[in-house]
Amino acid sequence: MLNTPETSDKSRNARLEARVSSDQKDFFQRAAKLTGRTLSELVIESTQEAATRIVQEHEVIRLSREEQITFVSALLAPSEPGMRIRKAVRSYRQKTGL
Repeated sequence: MLNTPETSDKSRNARLEARVSSDQKDFFQRAAKLTGRTLSELVIESTQEAATRIVQEHEVIRLSREEQITFVSALLAPSEPGMRIRKAVRSYRQKTGL
């Protein structure tokens, strides 16, 4: 589960401002009124939902069942390193004295 900032438990001491057209503001106020919220509540809740969705899309990896099986199989039984990897390890060890 992703960590998302909670707005109800923390003091609100930061300010966020945005310039919008009069039509946009009227539309947002209409939506807020229809949902029984203030304009600020609507904007904050909507922005929080959008930000959560965006972060999840960028940080959560979703795999099909077949991809999950392939991934876990590779972790449990990794293939032997190829010639280039073995050569790189030897070179690294020679250079570092390990």
